[in-house]
Order: sequence, then structure tokens, then C-alpha cells
Amino acid sequence: MPGIQDLFQLIASNMWIYGGSFLLVLSVLVFIHEFGHYIVAKWCGVRVETFSIGFGKEIGGFTDKHGTRWKFSVIPLGGYVKMFGDVDPASAGKTETVQDGGAARAMTESERSTAFFAKSVWKRMAIVFAGPGINYLFAILVLAGLYMFHGQAVTPPQASAIIEGSAADKAGFKPHDTILKIGDRNIRRFEDVRREVMVKLDTPTQFVVERDGKVIEFMATPERQQSEDHHGFKQSRGLLGIISPGNGIDIKYIKAVDGIDVDKDADKARSLLLARMGKTFEITLDRGPNLEKILINPVADKNLDMKDKDSLGYNSLIVANGDIEQIIKHGPLNSIGAATRETYNITISTLESIGQMFTGTRSATELGGIIRIGAIAGDMAQSGVIALITFTALLSINLGLINLFPIPMLDGGHLVFYAAEAVRGKPLSDQIQEYAFRLGLAILVGIMVFANLNDIMQLIY
Repeated sequence: MPGIQDLFQLIASNMWIYGGSFLLVLSVLVFIHEFGHYIVAKWCGVRVETFSIGFGKEIGGFTDKHGTRWKFSVIPLGGYVKMFGDVDPASAGKTETVQDGGAARAMTESERSTAFFAKSVWKRMAIVFAGPGINYLFAILVLAGLYMFHGQAVTPPQASAIIEGSAADKAGFKPHDTILKIGDRNIRRFEDVRREVMVKLDTPTQFVVERDGKVIEFMATPERQQSEDHHGFKQSRGLLGIISPGNGIDIKYIKAVDGIDVDKDADKARSLLLARMGKTFEITLDRGPNLEKILINPVADKNLDMKDKDSLGYNSLIVANGDIEQIIKHGPLNSIGAATRETYNITISTLESIGQMFTGTRSATELGGIIRIGAIAGDMAQSGVIALITFTALLSINLGLINLFPIPMLDGGHLVFYAAEAVRGKPLSDQIQEYAFRLGLAILVGIMVFANLNDIMQLIY
């Protein structure tokens, strides 16, 4: 199993890819997030003193004509916007004094009018919400751009084959069933099926499918599967046991047809397959260390090339009854609609996974930290620009979502305080806010330590 030494050797040999891609993605998303706060603050008439990418000592920067210091700081794991009148970048306190020649004095009325704390509660809420909000907007625009200029991968939500003994097999799925709905979620692509099933760990779920023109409903319980990536990071996911439409199965990997051994005899396999076209039968596939039995119902018209020795499809078995994956380019409006749906689905799936950690359905050890994010960023960079851009959009969604959690120190915590102020007509007491921010800081530090220890432990063991 890969260990921490393997990952460090991989990172060391690909430092520019792993380190560079991680810092690039993180810096872009931090800038986007803080720019949301900054631009709405400016619109609301608040003076912004500092816009920092990173924490700690300044590495370099400049001061613009409005007096805002734009800078890079030494610890590149976040950033902040400090507004006039705030005691600290987290807006955990306020001051109505300013430094003038080394001495403190009270703010003038003109100065007070540009302070964050002096703005109406609705303007403060807008400024705080703008950070997570622009992360979501950025993700939608990035995905929409990809769908418009590169295209969106679209695979029909059809079960081209069924794994024997799987949850799908037990529930009664058959080859060529088209999934229309999972729970209360409408399904448009096979990618939607994967996402929905992944979070349904041992959970009985209603499926609505179309079979031979008829709509059928039944329950299936996706089975828990523990997966591990090449770094050693583990994750639980639901496994339904259906195979998506694909380019075909290489006949050389077929070990048996309906229980008849055909190992290393492609001609025998081809003959048995052609004789069973249009029927549901079983084939056994070589899956590396394991053999896997699947139920298929191949259509003769899709496998005509199997009869032609000069054809590229001579050694392939097509099990899908419809189209395979396509890259579809959308127009401007359709791309925004598709990107918005994708962003919504990712958000809901993420919330479900987090909820499962609280209920114990999913292990909290799956919570990843900086090491795991860096490893994924490096993997995406090696996979290509499109994969890295897609990952950036995904991380932007998660950054926006996490910042909306009602934890003091996060934007969501501030929004809770401002909502309470709007209802009460006055802010919560300074003492309550101080204790809440201390608790929030302890929670955030605890989560960060726990997540990064998770990464290290999974790499070691």
C-alpha cells in the first residue's frame, strides 16, 4: 500500500506540479473569495485597509490610490480583507479610534461613515455573504465556460450490464434499464447516477427506471465499498452494480460465456457471443486479481463488426443498447443552466456526505486536509488542463459551502450574528460574541488538526 514516504517521493519528483498547482488553485480561489468581500464593501461605502493573499509577514505588495494595501503574505493558506474599524481581519471586534501620529483619537464623523461596523446590518450581511457567494458564481461561470467551449461529458443513464450478486442484481435491474429518478432527484446523465449512488451507503433507495417503454419503480440498497487511491487515501462509497454505456469489452478479457470456459480462445468466445445476441446471459471477465460475472443483453445490430475480421470492432463486444459517452457543447444559456445544476448537485452531495459523518454512517477519517487537497490538485494537473479547471470549480464550491457553515470565525457565523441583530434590533453583547469567536476558533483549529492528522495516518498505515 502506498505510504507517506511514497507520497513525499512523488511530490519531491514533481514539486512544480504538486506544489505549484496546489498554490495556484488555492491562491486563485482565495483571491476570488476575498474579492467578493472587497467589491461589495466598496459598493457599500466601506474603506478597505488590507487585501492579503496569505497570512503572517508581508512578502510584497502595493498600496492603491484609495489607501488599500494589496499584498502577498508568507503563509499561503488563505487570505483576508481587513476593513476600516475592524480590530482584526476576522471582524471579531471593532474600534472607533484611529492612530494619528502615534496617538489614538476618536474617529471623525466622516471616518465613521466609512467603517464597516457603522453600516446597516443588511449591508454588513451583504458584504459577508459576498465571499461565499462569489465562490459559487465563479464555479458556475467556470463550468459554463467548459461546457460551452470544451463540452460536457454526457453518458445516457442506462445500465448496459448488471454485476451478478450486486445491489442492482438483487433489486431486479436488467440490462438496458434507463434510470429516470433516484429518490426525489431527476437523472439526466450516468454521471448523476454515480454521484447519487456514491452517498447512499447501505441506504434503501427508490429507483424509477424505464424498461421496454414502461416505467417501473423498485427499491435498491447500494452496498458500501471501501476504495483507496494510489496515494493511500481511503473513501467509502455506495456501489449499485450497474455498468455504464462504454466503447465495448475486449473479447480477450472474457473468460467464460454462460459458464462455458473460453479462456484464450477468442474465436470460441466470439461464436458463443454471436449465438446469444438479443438474449440476457452471463459472461465472466478478468478484472486483474478477480473474476467478475456480469449479465448482458447485447444487440446484434451493435455487434456487426464482430463478424468482420478486417473491422476495428472485430475483437470488441458492445453491450450498450444506446449511445455511449459524448462531449456535447452547449450554448450560453444551456451551459449556465447545466453548470448551475451541477453546482447544486455537488453541494447537496457534499452536505449528505458531511451529514453522514455526524450520524456515523460515514467515517470522519475521510475528512481530508491540506495534504490530500494538494495531492488531488497535483493529480488533476497531471491529468490535463481540463481536469485541473474542473477541480478548481469543485474546490470553489466547497470553499463557498464551508464558509457558509454557522461557525463563529467563518462567514456563516457572522451571518448568524447579523441575523440575530436584525431580529432583536440590536447586536448580541460583546461578551457573547467574544466567547462565540473563541469557541469558533477552537472548532476550526480542531478540525484542521484532525483533518491533516487523518491524511498523515492514512498515508502511514
